[in-house]
Amino acid sequence: MSIDPTRYAELFRTESREQLIVINRALLALEQGGDAAEPLSIIFRAMHTVKGMSASMGYNALAEFAHEVESALDRVRRGDQQPGPDMMDALFASADALEAGLEAATEGARQSPAMAAALERLLAVAGERAPGGPSGGELPAAGYSEAAAVVQLPAADPLGGPGVIVRVRQSAGTLLPGVRAFLAVEKVRTLGEVGAVWPPIEVLQTSESPQSFAIRVSTLASAREIEAAVRSAGDVEHVEVDMAARTRRERPIALDAAAERAEPAPVGGKVTRHVRMDLARLDTLMNLVGELVITRGRLLQLTADHGKGPLDDAMQQAARLIGDLQSEIMTSRMVPVWQVFDRFPRLVRDASRQLGKDVVFVVEGKDIELDRSLLDEVGEPVVHLLRNAVDHGIEAPAERTAAGKPRAGRLVLSAARDRAAILIRVSDDGRGIDRARVLERAKASGLVDGSAMELDDEDLLRCIAQPGFSTAHAVSDLSGRGVGLDAVQAKARMLGGSVTLKSVEGEGTAFTMRVPATLAIVRALLARSGHERYALPLTHVRETIEFGEHTVQRVRGREVLVLRDEVLPLLYLRDVVRQGGAADAQREIVVIERGEKRSGLVVDELIGQLDVVVKPFDAAREGLALFSGATILADGAPALIMDLGSLFGGV
Repeated sequence: MSIDPTRYAELFRTESREQLIVINRALLALEQGGDAAEPLSIIFRAMHTVKGMSASMGYNALAEFAHEVESALDRVRRGDQQPGPDMMDALFASADALEAGLEAATEGARQSPAMAAALERLLAVAGERAPGGPSGGELPAAGYSEAAAVVQLPAADPLGGPGVIVRVRQSAGTLLPGVRAFLAVEKVRTLGEVGAVWPPIEVLQTSESPQSFAIRVSTLASAREIEAAVRSAGDVEHVEVDMAARTRRERPIALDAAAERAEPAPVGGKVTRHVRMDLARLDTLMNLVGELVITRGRLLQLTADHGKGPLDDAMQQAARLIGDLQSEIMTSRMVPVWQVFDRFPRLVRDASRQLGKDVVFVVEGKDIELDRSLLDEVGEPVVHLLRNAVDHGIEAPAERTAAGKPRAGRLVLSAARDRAAILIRVSDDGRGIDRARVLERAKASGLVDGSAMELDDEDLLRCIAQPGFSTAHAVSDLSGRGVGLDAVQAKARMLGGSVTLKSVEGEGTAFTMRVPATLAIVRALLARSGHERYALPLTHVRETIEFGEHTVQRVRGREVLVLRDEVLPLLYLRDVVRQGGAADAQREIVVIERGEKRSGLVVDELIGQLDVVVKPFDAAREGLALFSGATILADGAPALIMDLGSLFGGV
């Protein structure tokens, strides 16, 4: 029976993508100088892992390619080759070719032209002869092995020698057990020197059913750390760490001794288990819990008139349980932003080299969490912002030196939490935006009045975010602040967020994208205007105050809100939604904000706060672009969710 690689292709690619992230991160660290030993070891181990998994899947061309890159890395590790610019470019090109090869890998496929070219370049830099033909060599069908005969251990004691003995039993139904076993050994290898594996690793790699195996490793790690490393490989049913074997060799090794115990106890205390889950299933769970939240509100309203009693008690308990379920599912969808941020250092490195600039790239707030579906969406606008910063923001080294700045520009990508929102900021210490040039171009394009003398940050962003707007003298793949900024703003609006800009000529520019932490269920204020109710997301709500003579005044014929010595423009929800009729005598004001800009929104009544389940909303053609979605209220009636950020365009 042969293994069907198509069943496990996505699992293979997921594991390999994680290794490529590690490789790119370590390559950047290696290029920046300092102690090369650690990043080289990291790259070597990750490449070795990709090689082993590729061989287990039957992707021999990939395994051969990874082996050649591994050999070049070994030359650098031994000191025979220096990691100079040419070698680093060749290694980065090899990582790119490997990534493309992973996505297109099939059993029996030959090396792609990109892989062959990258390999030829790498071997040329290393002073070695390139392999004959673009396909490279062929690997044994059983899986790649550098030296299958190296592990010739005595049958009586295959793991004889000093060290810690780690016995592993894989779970029943393990997907791709050979790859999982290989990963487990590689995880242990990160903790110390692996002296032996039994059965040998090349045998484990070809297995088609769950295995029991043992590893001897020389390490100072604790039993808890060793077990956690093994379990992180996935699909591990039982781990036994024999610390006493560090100093003794006489006891025979029973690979499945743990199976003979009635109640096997995990070593090292509580172990966290992880399960891979398709995002589509989480989306389905989120939709279902959203419907439960709507039903909860309806049931609470229906039982409110029955007074206290068993029915009310049961309903209150059900409401709490639904709330807990909602919280748990939303939490399970939250992931740290580093999962998308980790690919940007490579992007900045490539862009800066292309433009001949020196850039120090800093990432802050990598542990801030976002909803998984939203994280996928913010990647593209961040790419646009970073490219614009490198190209149009940060000056060339000579220009910076002449201006008294450090030769290398500083580019910062940061994430921070602000109440119910996440702030993603891209800032540079470059030349800033030439307001005079933007104003000139904006006048010529009719974007601002011909009599305008200057542009504030709000007007500046509105101009440069127009599709096709650019002040660049020459067009390139990266050139111009307008390139992509319209897409950035459109994406932020689609996510129920906003974009703000701060720029000081000669000092730098900062773009801040404000987005909700999750898109599925948001906290909102329910406001009434006439007979209609609208949901106002708390992402843009600062506070609420009563409408009164002491708070509302007229300045130059226009009503404004005076709030703690600050004068804010005033909007009426009735006017915004073009709703006729007279306003209620008792009105309230919602202070809304976008960045540092604030205004007051007058509503007829504030009904209260609630969790609203966001439903897709297809606006009528030529209708108002004021709404980001719709929701169903507790009484079963629909309500539109306001895009409060869009209101500032007319303030």
